[in-house]
Amino acid sequence: MRRIYLLITVLMLGAAMVAQPGLVKKSTKSVFTLKTFKADGTLLGSANGFFVGSGGEAISCFAPFKGAQRAVVIDASGKEMAVECILGANETYDVVKFRVAGGKVQPLAMASALQTTGTQVWMLPYREMKNIPQGIIRKAETFNGDYGYYTVALQMPDEAIGAPLLTASGEVVGLMQQPASARDTLNYAVSALFADSLTTNGLSINDRSLRQIGIKKALPTDEAQALLSLYMGVSSLDSASYATMVDDFIVQFPKSHEGYVYKAQLEANAHRYAEADRQIAQALKVTQKAAEVHYSYSRLIYQKALTHPEIDYPSWTLDLSLKEAQEAFSIDAQAIYLQQQAYVYYAQKQYADASVVYEQLFASLLRSPELFYEASRCKEMAGDTLGQLALLDSCVAQFSKPYLKAVAPYLLTRSQVRASLGQYRAAVADLNDYEQLMSAQVNAQFYYLRFQYEMNGRLFQQALNDIRKTIEMEPQNDIFYSEKASLEIRVNLLDDAIATANEAIRIAPDHSDGYLFLGVAQCLKDQKAEGLKNLQKAGELGDPQAKELIEKYSK
Repeated sequence: MRRIYLLITVLMLGAAMVAQPGLVKKSTKSVFTLKTFKADGTLLGSANGFFVGSGGEAISCFAPFKGAQRAVVIDASGKEMAVECILGANETYDVVKFRVAGGKVQPLAMASALQTTGTQVWMLPYREMKNIPQGIIRKAETFNGDYGYYTVALQMPDEAIGAPLLTASGEVVGLMQQPASARDTLNYAVSALFADSLTTNGLSINDRSLRQIGIKKALPTDEAQALLSLYMGVSSLDSASYATMVDDFIVQFPKSHEGYVYKAQLEANAHRYAEADRQIAQALKVTQKAAEVHYSYSRLIYQKALTHPEIDYPSWTLDLSLKEAQEAFSIDAQAIYLQQQAYVYYAQKQYADASVVYEQLFASLLRSPELFYEASRCKEMAGDTLGQLALLDSCVAQFSKPYLKAVAPYLLTRSQVRASLGQYRAAVADLNDYEQLMSAQVNAQFYYLRFQYEMNGRLFQQALNDIRKTIEMEPQNDIFYSEKASLEIRVNLLDDAIATANEAIRIAPDHSDGYLFLGVAQCLKDQKAEGLKNLQKAGELGDPQAKELIEKYSK
């Protein structure tokens, strides 16, 4: 039996000796050294890596890329190639996939099957032709489905992190990881298939691993995901990076009109309107959805008219914006294209025309509180307050009680319109609902506004409560004390009025209101001598009512 074991061992060693030259010749050209650099050009990190695709796709370790603004690879022949873009990254497993620019490369073949314990493997460092470390897989674990994470009995040379781990046939099994120590004979490799599977998607802009790398990220290969990247990039990337992303999208999807529309938006933002026109023309040339392009063009012109009317570009008028929106609607009768027409009519101050369009939109899928509010603005600008209120009623009616916070701004607006029509108690009711929704945000000005509505609605007790809250929030504003004293006189709380007026005088001794209300309260309390003196003081400070009141209470 012992002789049998010995024979098997000899045969395995013989196979290994045969396999080694073949895998070296086949694989050496695929391995490279990687160098990454900071923004100032200083070296940041290095590792090995290898090509996995004939288009320059490669994988290596993530760690050297953290904070990197530039990277290069140097292949076995000494040729240097720049890392063009990042295709995917995973910091947890310390792997990154990228593409290099230019040059023909030779990729390694992938071992598709999960390797088992006892499998012989070889690690191929950069430019190593003779001393190829050989080892055995001691443990094969799986992660993220069927990807392998291997513990390998193998002596790892210095600076071999990122080198490929190969089978006897030269297929790559894994990517060598950072060893626990320089002399450790047990080392680890993560699945090369996993590293090769890394991709970007529409949400990769927010991926923590990718955000740590300053090198350009590749757009997703799926057009819908790439479009999501463009959408996310507007608010997430600096202007230069975003412009590059748009250009990359056009190169990658030349038959997609969206790239040209996004490019037109960038040109318009830079006030290069003629170039924006050229991009829109190209979008119309390639698109099968002309309505979308006409709609986007209408919006570009509309935005320019609203935000930069001072910049002269004669062809971009609101009339053209309206025409483009109408053209979009004639091709594809979508409500959003009709809504764009309403926006343009409003900007043209054609409020009646805008109102007609909104009436059509109320029967569409766009029917919403915001739509009714927009329509109410047309009535407001046309001076039709009753029509404005009716539409605000419809706006609020889109919500059901108990209200959510989304209704709050509409309640506030409706309260102001109701008050302008003399419907003070209804206005107070709206503000009561608003307070319940926004209790943490209401301030002194809110309570003062409701106080005014309550006064006009003869809700005196509520008004007194609100002016007290107003003073609690802004105790150094003498106007609020004067308003409170006036109300207290009106409801015959004369002692309270005297105390309140004195407080107003203490805060603002040079203002007339405190003396005026103090004088009136004292006169009503039969303290005419003191009262007339305070009325006289109010007159000296410029109060126009003082003279008439002095005459009244002097009789």
